[in-house]
Amino acid sequence: MVKLSADTAVSNTPTNRLYQAIWRWHFYAGLWVIPFMLILAVTGIIYLFKPQLDTVMYRNLLFVQPTSAVVTYSQQVETVQQAYPEAAVTKVIPPVAANRSTEIQIATPDERNLMVFVSPHTGQVLGTRDEDHNLQAIARTLHGELMIGRWGDYLVELAACWTLVLLISGLYLWLPRQQFSPWGTLIPRLWSQSRRIFWRDLHAVPGFYGTLLIGFLVLTGLPWSGFWGETFAHVWSRFPAPMWDEVPQSTLLTQRLNQQGEQVVPWAVEKLPMPQSVLLVHTHGGHSPAAAPAPISRDAVVAQAQANGAPPGYSISLPEGETGVYTVSAFPNDPAQEITLHIDQYSGQLLAAVGWQDYGLVPKAVELGIAIHMGKYFGLPNQLLMLLACLILIGLSLSGAVMWWQRRPSGRLGAPPFPVDGGQWKVPVAIAAVLGIVFPLVGLSLIAVLLLDYLVIARIPTLQRLLN
Repeated sequence: MVKLSADTAVSNTPTNRLYQAIWRWHFYAGLWVIPFMLILAVTGIIYLFKPQLDTVMYRNLLFVQPTSAVVTYSQQVETVQQAYPEAAVTKVIPPVAANRSTEIQIATPDERNLMVFVSPHTGQVLGTRDEDHNLQAIARTLHGELMIGRWGDYLVELAACWTLVLLISGLYLWLPRQQFSPWGTLIPRLWSQSRRIFWRDLHAVPGFYGTLLIGFLVLTGLPWSGFWGETFAHVWSRFPAPMWDEVPQSTLLTQRLNQQGEQVVPWAVEKLPMPQSVLLVHTHGGHSPAAAPAPISRDAVVAQAQANGAPPGYSISLPEGETGVYTVSAFPNDPAQEITLHIDQYSGQLLAAVGWQDYGLVPKAVELGIAIHMGKYFGLPNQLLMLLACLILIGLSLSGAVMWWQRRPSGRLGAPPFPVDGGQWKVPVAIAAVLGIVFPLVGLSLIAVLLLDYLVIARIPTLQRLLN
């Protein structure tokens, strides 16, 4: 959202000096954010329409001819294990309708994650999909961490927070400086013969209308971020201790099921401890270790999930090791139907059950925001609303880049002039301080940029000539 609409030469009044300071800040933030926002918007659009794209791209895998015959889930899993004897089954997703396939995820020895599609009526393997290297997986990984891991996650978070800076400074720059007129403020003058006015209005007016939508996208995406999101989850994603009384717990957290950006369990339950299956048997002398008893069948787990109200589309994560548990998790379009169940792999006992009614106010707000962010909550209109937000974001990025390129002096960056009065940095510093309290990562970076600009660039004429 690089707003370069003002003339370079401005009067030296306090109001104009403040305008210069905020404009300069907006300019730097825009150059930094534009590449990230384009990536996030494009990949967001791809993932936004995942249901429709999956139906087109994988129709032969997802859909089957329904019949009255039914093959048990244990038999379906066994068929997959026979087809891939060296792979480990990690997850089972029962079909959401009679004409849909069962999805069984496996991990191969060469560290591939494959989704195997099986007909629940014939037990036939329909085919596989690489869960790490398909269009949706690549878009999801780019969107979350730029495909470079945790540091990419931090960069995305930093860019998202800087977008909030752009929104705040952009609103200030959008405000009419003289007499109010709807032209150029509420209605873009696209018929103007002036390229400066045309691109300025194409940038500023949609930016004003899209501020709330873009701000919503940023704020609802941050809970999944690695730095701020982790801290936020530790503070707010808590449940009453009595829920875990007399339940054997491990040191692992439920969030380990959300690997490589794949969402298996809701954000609200990520910090819950994973229970353990019991491996002790009764003897005359009391409790003593014994060989693991036979685990319950997958069909028993499905029955337990259905008995506890798991909605269609739920997944079953298989136990890891002898003390692992079955985890049934539903992440439906309506967050009020979310449910997470941990089931003992031997006895079938329900060790823990968490649903919407157990969430606190903040986790409920986060889950609702995520559902809207992903375009799931109210169907196609929700998808179209988020698509509009992404398109506005793309338009702001491109129009901002065009304005910068048009006014950029040859051989220089073309940053707005540095305010003559350094005291005008007080307002930007105050904004940085407020943002820094809420978002420490962006607060530190804002202070660093302000100090660099004020203490270094402003005092070295050569740097000023290169940047201004």
